[in-house]
Amino acid sequence: MLAHSSESIEQIARVTHPELKEMSGIVASQQNDIYWVHNDSGDEARIFAIDIEGQVQIPSWIKTKNPNKWDGHQIEAAWHHDWEDIALDDGVLYIGDVGNNGNARRDLGVYVINEFDPSAVIKARSNHYLPIRYPDQQHYPAKNWHFDCEAMFTFEKKLYFLTKHREAGQISRWELGTKLYRLDTYYTDKDNVLTLIDAHPSVSLVTGADTSPNEDFLAILTYPRLWVFDKPKNNDSWLQTRTRILDLPRHLVKQSEGVTWQSSETILITNENGEVFRVHIDTLNDFTP
Repeated sequence: MLAHSSESIEQIARVTHPELKEMSGIVASQQNDIYWVHNDSGDEARIFAIDIEGQVQIPSWIKTKNPNKWDGHQIEAAWHHDWEDIALDDGVLYIGDVGNNGNARRDLGVYVINEFDPSAVIKARSNHYLPIRYPDQQHYPAKNWHFDCEAMFTFEKKLYFLTKHREAGQISRWELGTKLYRLDTYYTDKDNVLTLIDAHPSVSLVTGADTSPNEDFLAILTYPRLWVFDKPKNNDSWLQTRTRILDLPRHLVKQSEGVTWQSSETILITNENGEVFRVHIDTLNDFTP
Protein backbone atom coordinates (compact mmCIF):
# COMPACT_ATOMS: atom_id res chain seq x y z
CA MET A 1 0.00 0.00 0.00
CA LEU A 2 1.33 3.44 -0.87
CA ALA A 3 1.37 6.03 1.89
CA HIS A 4 -0.49 9.21 1.09
CA SER A 5 -1.61 11.06 4.17
CA SER A 6 -1.45 14.70 5.16
CA GLU A 7 -1.50 13.46 8.75
CA SER A 8 2.02 12.09 8.26
CA ILE A 9 3.32 15.57 7.42
CA GLU A 10 3.40 18.33 10.03
CA GLN A 11 4.07 21.93 9.13
CA ILE A 12 6.26 23.28 11.91
CA ALA A 13 7.49 26.64 10.64
CA ARG A 14 7.53 29.20 7.89
CA VAL A 15 10.50 31.29 6.86
CA THR A 16 9.25 34.83 6.23
CA HIS A 17 12.55 36.64 5.79
CA PRO A 18 12.10 38.76 2.64
CA GLU A 19 15.54 37.88 1.22
CA LEU A 20 14.74 34.15 1.20
CA LYS A 21 12.42 34.36 -1.77
CA GLU A 22 12.95 30.92 -3.31
CA MET A 23 14.51 28.50 -0.84
CA SER A 24 16.25 25.58 -2.50
CA GLY A 25 18.86 23.66 -0.47
CA ILE A 26 18.94 22.98 3.27
CA VAL A 27 21.32 21.11 5.56
CA ALA A 28 21.52 20.78 9.34
CA SER A 29 24.59 22.18 11.04
CA GLN A 30 26.71 19.66 12.92
CA GLN A 31 27.76 22.27 15.47
CA ASN A 32 24.78 24.47 16.25
CA ASP A 33 21.01 24.09 16.38
CA ILE A 34 20.67 25.83 13.03
CA TYR A 35 20.10 24.95 9.39
CA TRP A 36 21.93 26.39 6.41
CA VAL A 37 19.72 27.41 3.48
CA HIS A 38 20.10 29.26 0.19
CA ASN A 39 18.00 30.58 -2.66
CA ASP A 40 17.61 29.03 -6.09
CA SER A 41 19.07 30.36 -9.35
CA GLY A 42 19.64 34.03 -9.95
CA ASP A 43 20.46 35.06 -6.39
CA GLU A 44 23.65 36.51 -4.96
CA ALA A 45 26.40 34.22 -3.66
CA ARG A 46 25.09 34.00 -0.10
CA ILE A 47 23.65 31.61 2.46
CA PHE A 48 21.43 32.04 5.51
CA ALA A 49 21.20 30.33 8.89
CA ILE A 50 17.73 29.59 10.26
CA ASP A 51 16.53 27.93 13.45
CA ILE A 52 13.86 25.24 13.73
CA GLU A 53 11.18 27.92 13.99
CA GLY A 54 12.24 29.45 10.67
CA GLN A 55 13.87 32.54 12.16
CA VAL A 56 16.93 33.83 10.33
CA GLN A 57 20.00 34.12 12.56
CA ILE A 58 22.19 37.21 12.27
CA PRO A 59 25.48 38.15 13.98
CA SER A 60 24.66 39.13 17.54
CA TRP A 61 26.74 42.30 17.44
CA ILE A 62 24.92 43.82 14.45
CA LYS A 63 22.76 46.69 15.64
CA THR A 64 19.54 46.87 13.67
CA LYS A 65 15.95 47.64 14.47
CA ASN A 66 14.82 45.59 11.49
CA PRO A 67 16.31 42.06 11.19
CA ASN A 68 14.57 41.76 7.80
CA LYS A 69 17.25 44.06 6.41
CA TRP A 70 19.86 41.32 6.92
CA ASP A 71 21.19 40.28 3.49
CA GLY A 72 22.65 36.95 4.54
CA HIS A 73 26.21 35.68 4.80
CA GLN A 74 28.04 36.64 1.63
CA ILE A 75 30.30 33.96 0.13
CA GLU A 76 33.27 35.67 -1.46
CA ALA A 77 35.18 34.18 -4.40
CA ALA A 78 31.93 32.52 -5.50
CA TRP A 79 29.29 33.06 -8.16
CA HIS A 80 25.64 32.02 -7.94
CA HIS A 81 24.56 30.66 -11.32
CA ASP A 82 22.16 27.90 -10.25
CA TRP A 83 22.79 26.77 -6.69
CA GLU A 84 20.58 23.75 -6.09
CA ASP A 85 21.69 22.01 -2.90
CA ILE A 86 24.00 22.26 0.08
CA ALA A 87 25.74 19.49 2.02
CA LEU A 88 27.94 19.34 5.10
CA ASP A 89 30.61 17.00 6.43
CA ASP A 90 33.26 17.41 9.12
CA GLY A 91 32.75 21.15 9.38
CA VAL A 92 32.92 21.76 5.63
CA LEU A 93 30.01 23.11 3.61
CA TYR A 94 29.56 22.09 -0.01
CA ILE A 95 27.37 24.29 -2.21
CA GLY A 96 26.39 22.72 -5.51
CA ASP A 97 26.23 25.06 -8.50
CA VAL A 98 24.87 22.11 -10.43
CA GLY A 99 21.56 23.26 -11.85
CA ASN A 100 21.58 22.35 -15.55
CA ASN A 101 18.06 22.70 -16.89
CA GLY A 102 19.13 22.78 -20.52
CA ASN A 103 21.78 20.07 -20.08
CA ALA A 104 24.33 22.32 -21.81
CA ARG A 105 26.46 23.77 -19.00
CA ARG A 106 30.18 23.06 -18.99
CA ASP A 107 30.93 24.98 -15.79
CA LEU A 108 29.18 22.81 -13.19
CA GLY A 109 30.88 22.52 -9.83
CA VAL A 110 30.90 22.72 -6.05
CA TYR A 111 32.05 25.52 -3.74
CA VAL A 112 33.90 24.37 -0.61
CA ILE A 113 33.56 26.56 2.50
CA ASN A 114 34.56 26.05 6.11
CA GLU A 115 31.44 26.13 8.27
CA PHE A 116 31.35 29.23 10.44
CA ASP A 117 29.41 30.55 13.42
CA PRO A 118 26.54 32.63 11.99
CA SER A 119 26.27 34.60 15.22
CA ALA A 120 29.82 35.88 14.86
CA VAL A 121 30.64 36.07 11.14
CA ILE A 122 29.17 38.30 8.44
CA LYS A 123 30.78 36.70 5.39
CA ALA A 124 33.05 33.84 4.44
CA ARG A 125 35.40 33.01 1.61
CA SER A 126 35.11 29.96 -0.58
CA ASN A 127 38.22 27.83 -0.10
CA HIS A 128 38.03 26.60 -3.66
CA TYR A 129 35.77 25.43 -6.47
CA LEU A 130 35.64 21.83 -7.68
CA PRO A 131 34.63 21.66 -11.36
CA ILE A 132 32.65 18.49 -12.14
CA ARG A 133 31.65 16.60 -15.28
CA TYR A 134 29.46 13.57 -15.91
CA PRO A 135 31.33 10.58 -17.40
CA ASP A 136 28.42 9.66 -19.67
CA GLN A 137 27.71 13.11 -21.13
CA GLN A 138 29.49 13.59 -24.45
CA HIS A 139 27.40 16.37 -26.02
CA TYR A 140 26.35 19.88 -24.88
CA PRO A 141 23.37 20.00 -24.88
CA ALA A 142 23.14 16.30 -24.15
CA LYS A 143 21.27 13.98 -26.48
CA ASN A 144 19.41 12.57 -23.47
CA TRP A 145 18.59 15.30 -20.95
CA HIS A 146 19.64 13.29 -17.87
CA PHE A 147 22.30 15.66 -16.52
CA ASP A 148 20.46 18.19 -14.39
CA CYS A 149 21.08 17.91 -10.65
CA GLU A 150 19.29 19.37 -7.64
CA ALA A 151 20.43 16.93 -4.94
CA MET A 152 23.75 16.36 -3.17
CA PHE A 153 24.66 14.45 -0.01
CA THR A 154 27.70 13.17 1.83
CA PHE A 155 28.42 9.60 2.88
CA GLU A 156 31.62 8.21 4.40
CA LYS A 157 33.57 11.40 3.57
CA LYS A 158 32.46 11.39 -0.09
CA LEU A 159 30.14 13.73 -1.98
CA TYR A 160 27.30 12.30 -4.09
CA PHE A 161 24.93 13.68 -6.73
CA LEU A 162 21.48 12.58 -7.95
CA THR A 163 20.18 13.59 -11.36
CA LYS A 164 16.82 14.92 -12.53
CA HIS A 165 15.69 13.83 -16.01
CA ARG A 166 13.81 15.64 -18.75
CA GLU A 167 12.71 14.80 -22.25
CA ALA A 168 15.38 16.00 -24.65
CA GLY A 169 14.76 19.61 -25.61
CA GLN A 170 11.83 19.97 -23.20
CA ILE A 171 12.48 22.01 -20.05
CA SER A 172 9.12 21.20 -18.47
CA ARG A 173 8.55 17.60 -19.60
CA TRP A 174 9.96 14.92 -17.35
CA GLU A 175 11.27 11.39 -17.65
CA LEU A 176 11.34 8.71 -14.95
CA GLY A 177 14.57 7.72 -13.29
CA THR A 178 17.62 9.09 -11.51
CA LYS A 179 21.34 8.30 -11.53
CA LEU A 180 23.72 8.39 -8.57
CA TYR A 181 27.27 9.71 -9.00
CA ARG A 182 30.23 10.04 -6.63
CA LEU A 183 33.03 12.61 -6.51
CA ASP A 184 36.37 10.78 -6.20
CA THR A 185 38.89 13.50 -7.07
CA TYR A 186 39.33 17.06 -5.85
CA TYR A 187 41.01 18.96 -8.68
CA THR A 188 40.60 22.71 -8.76
CA ASP A 189 42.30 23.31 -12.11
CA LYS A 190 40.48 20.77 -14.27
CA ASP A 191 37.23 18.83 -14.37
CA ASN A 192 36.59 16.15 -11.79
CA VAL A 193 34.91 13.36 -13.75
CA LEU A 194 32.25 11.86 -11.50
CA THR A 195 31.90 8.11 -10.99
CA LEU A 196 28.55 6.60 -11.94
CA ILE A 197 27.50 4.41 -9.01
CA ASP A 198 23.86 3.46 -9.30
CA ALA A 199 20.48 4.21 -10.88
CA HIS A 200 16.81 3.79 -10.07
CA PRO A 201 14.05 3.63 -12.71
CA SER A 202 11.21 4.87 -10.48
CA VAL A 203 12.74 7.78 -8.57
CA SER A 204 12.08 10.91 -10.60
CA LEU A 205 11.99 14.69 -10.26
CA VAL A 206 14.64 14.64 -7.51
CA THR A 207 15.00 17.99 -5.75
CA GLY A 208 17.04 17.21 -2.62
CA ALA A 209 18.84 14.51 -0.66
CA ASP A 210 20.56 14.00 2.68
CA THR A 211 21.89 11.16 4.82
CA SER A 212 20.75 10.82 8.42
CA PRO A 213 23.17 11.89 11.20
CA ASN A 214 24.13 8.24 11.82
CA GLU A 215 24.34 7.62 8.04
CA ASP A 216 21.93 4.70 8.36
CA PHE A 217 19.39 6.23 5.96
CA LEU A 218 19.26 8.33 2.82
CA ALA A 219 16.30 10.66 2.29
CA ILE A 220 15.57 11.63 -1.32
CA LEU A 221 12.98 14.32 -1.96
CA THR A 222 11.05 14.46 -5.21
CA TYR A 223 8.09 16.59 -6.18
CA PRO A 224 5.56 13.76 -5.77
CA ARG A 225 7.21 11.62 -3.10
CA LEU A 226 9.65 11.29 -0.21
CA TRP A 227 11.93 8.24 -0.44
CA VAL A 228 14.06 6.75 2.35
CA PHE A 229 16.68 4.11 1.55
CA ASP A 230 18.50 1.95 4.09
CA LYS A 231 22.29 2.08 4.23
CA PRO A 232 23.99 -0.41 1.87
CA LYS A 233 25.85 -3.17 3.69
CA ASN A 234 29.08 -3.39 1.71
CA ASN A 235 29.14 -0.56 -0.85
CA ASP A 236 27.47 2.72 -1.74
CA SER A 237 24.74 1.41 -4.06
CA TRP A 238 22.10 3.23 -2.04
CA LEU A 239 19.34 2.78 -4.61
CA GLN A 240 19.33 -1.03 -4.28
CA THR A 241 18.46 -1.25 -0.58
CA ARG A 242 15.20 -1.50 1.33
CA THR A 243 13.05 1.46 0.35
CA ARG A 244 10.22 3.30 2.08
CA ILE A 245 8.07 6.05 0.63
CA LEU A 246 5.55 8.73 1.48
CA ASP A 247 3.46 10.30 -1.28
CA LEU A 248 3.42 14.07 -0.81
CA PRO A 249 0.10 15.89 -1.24
CA ARG A 250 0.95 18.71 -3.64
CA HIS A 251 -1.69 21.04 -2.21
CA LEU A 252 0.13 20.91 1.12
CA VAL A 253 3.86 20.79 0.31
CA LYS A 254 3.59 22.68 -3.00
CA GLN A 255 6.98 22.80 -4.81
CA SER A 256 9.19 21.06 -2.27
CA GLU A 257 12.90 21.69 -2.88
CA GLY A 258 14.98 20.89 0.21
CA VAL A 259 15.37 18.00 2.63
CA THR A 260 17.53 17.37 5.70
CA TRP A 261 17.34 15.46 8.99
CA GLN A 262 16.37 16.94 12.33
CA SER A 263 17.37 13.66 14.01
CA SER A 264 18.05 10.10 12.92
CA GLU A 265 14.28 9.49 12.91
CA THR A 266 12.80 12.78 11.71
CA ILE A 267 13.10 14.50 8.33
CA LEU A 268 12.57 18.16 7.47
CA ILE A 269 11.21 19.25 4.08
CA THR A 270 11.20 22.82 2.81
CA ASN A 271 9.47 24.37 -0.18
CA GLU A 272 10.04 27.47 -2.27
CA ASN A 273 7.39 29.29 -0.22
CA GLY A 274 9.55 28.98 2.91
CA GLU A 275 7.33 26.45 4.64
CA VAL A 276 9.04 23.80 6.79
CA PHE A 277 7.48 20.35 7.29
CA ARG A 278 8.46 17.44 9.52
CA VAL A 279 8.04 13.73 8.76
CA HIS A 280 8.85 10.77 11.01
CA ILE A 281 10.31 7.81 9.14
CA ASP A 282 7.96 5.42 10.97
CA THR A 283 5.08 6.89 8.92
CA LEU A 284 6.58 5.72 5.63
CA ASN A 285 5.54 2.47 3.94
CA ASP A 286 7.67 -0.10 2.17
CA PHE A 287 8.01 0.42 -1.56
CA THR A 288 7.14 -2.44 -3.88
CA PRO A 289 8.11 -1.92 -7.55
